[in-house]
Amino acid sequence: MTGLSVETLAAAGTAPITSAGNTQLGIAVLAGIAVIVLLITRLKLHAFLALTLGSLALGVFAGAPLAKTIASFTAGLGSTVAGVGVLIALGAILGKLLADSGGADEIVDTILARAKGRAMPWAMVLIASVIGLPLFFEVGIVLLIPVVLLVAKRGNYSLMRIGIPALAGLSVMHGLIPPHPGPLVAIDALDANLGVTLALGVVVAIPTVIIAGPLFSKYAARWVDIPAPEHMVPQRPSEDLEHRPRFGATVFTVMLPVVLMLAKALVDIVVNDPDNAVQRVTDVAGSPLIALLAAVLVGMFTLGRAAGFTRDRISTTVEKSLAPIAGILLIVGAGGGFKQTLIDAGVGQMILDLSKNWAIPTLLLAWLIAVVIRLATGSATVATISAAGLVTPLAAGMSTTETALLVLAIGAGSLFFSHVNDAGFWLVKEYFGMTVGQTLKTWSVMETIISVVGLGFVLLLSLVL
Repeated sequence: MTGLSVETLAAAGTAPITSAGNTQLGIAVLAGIAVIVLLITRLKLHAFLALTLGSLALGVFAGAPLAKTIASFTAGLGSTVAGVGVLIALGAILGKLLADSGGADEIVDTILARAKGRAMPWAMVLIASVIGLPLFFEVGIVLLIPVVLLVAKRGNYSLMRIGIPALAGLSVMHGLIPPHPGPLVAIDALDANLGVTLALGVVVAIPTVIIAGPLFSKYAARWVDIPAPEHMVPQRPSEDLEHRPRFGATVFTVMLPVVLMLAKALVDIVVNDPDNAVQRVTDVAGSPLIALLAAVLVGMFTLGRAAGFTRDRISTTVEKSLAPIAGILLIVGAGGGFKQTLIDAGVGQMILDLSKNWAIPTLLLAWLIAVVIRLATGSATVATISAAGLVTPLAAGMSTTETALLVLAIGAGSLFFSHVNDAGFWLVKEYFGMTVGQTLKTWSVMETIISVVGLGFVLLLSLVL
C-alpha cells in the first residue's frame, strides 16, 4: 500500500493535504521531526504532545490547510489505535497476570535451579526472552532486576556477566518481536503479515541475542567490574503468595499466542488455500486478537486461579494492568497520526522519487532512518513509528517476506545506541548502580550491537529468501 499518489489517495477516500514540491516537503519533514526532537529532548514534553505538535508543524511548513492536517492526524491516530490498541491492552493484561501470580518468578526459579557456573548467562538470556514475550521492556526490567542482583551476589558473579544477557533478551524482544508496540505498529503501517514477521523475527532474534548477551557480557564484565548494589533489591511479587502457578502451565500460557500466530503463518505458506478448512481455522485462531485473547482467558485459570486469586482479585489485576498503558497507547496513536500526516502530505511519493537514484538498499535505508530518529528522540517506539511512516511507499510491490524484513530492519534501527535521552538508559543506570560512563560502555554498546547484528541477519535473510 503506497497511499501516496493523488490517484491512490483518491481511491482510498483521502485527498492530499498539500501540493507542495519536493523541496518544500523535504524542509517540512525536517522541521516536523526537529519540532518533535526539541520538544522531547529540550523541553521534556511528553512524546504524545510532541508528536501531535510535530504533525501540525509538518502540515504548516508543507503549506497545507490546518483543517486538513488535523483531519489527517486524527484519521491516522484512530486507525492506528484501532489496529493495535486492543493488542497492546491484551498484552498488558497477560503480563500483569504473569507478574502478580508469581508465574514469572516460577519461570526464573525453575531455570536457575538447573543452571550453574558458565551456563548462568545463557540461563538469564532464556529467562529474559521467555518473560519478555508478553511484557513491556520497563516491566520486564523491574521483574528481572531482583533476580539479576540476587544471582550475581549469591553466585559471586560479575553483575555485567549476569545483567547484560538479561537486558539483551528483553531488548531484542522489545524491538523485534510482536506483540510489543513497536513491531505491531510497523506491521500495521506497512501492511505486513504478522505471522511471517514473527517467524522471521525469531530467526533474527536468536543469534542476535546470543551475540549481544552471553558473548558480549564477557567483555562488558571486564570493562565494568562492579558489585551488585544491595539497596536496589526490591521484594519479589511471589513472596506474599501461598501458591504459584506451575512451570509447565506458565510457559504454555506465555507461548500460546506465539504458537497460534506461527501456526497460522505456517499453514498459510504450506496450504495456501483460503477454502481449506484447516486454513480457515488457523486464520481465526492465529489472528493476533484471538491469539492474545485466548492467552489472557487461559491465563486467568493457569496463572490467576493457580495462584489462589479470587474472581475479584483477577478482575482487579486486569483493571490495574490497563492504567499504565494509557501513555503508551497515546504515543502509539499520535505516532500513527504523524505517519498519516506524512503520507497525506505526499512525503512518501517524494521519497520514492528521490530513492530511484539512490544506491542504498531499501532495508538499509529504513534502518538508517530509524537510527537517526532513535538517536534524536531516545524512544525506540517513536523511532519505529516515524520510520515506518516514512518508508511506507517503499513497501509497495514487496512480497510478504520482504515486507516482514522491512519491519525487522526498522525494529533493529530503533534500538541503536541508547543514551542520555532514553528513559531506559537511566533505568538501567540506577538499578545497576553505574555511572553514566559505565552505562554507556555496557548498556549503550549492547543496544548498538543488537541493532547492527540484527540488521546484518535481516540483510542475510533478504539474500536467501
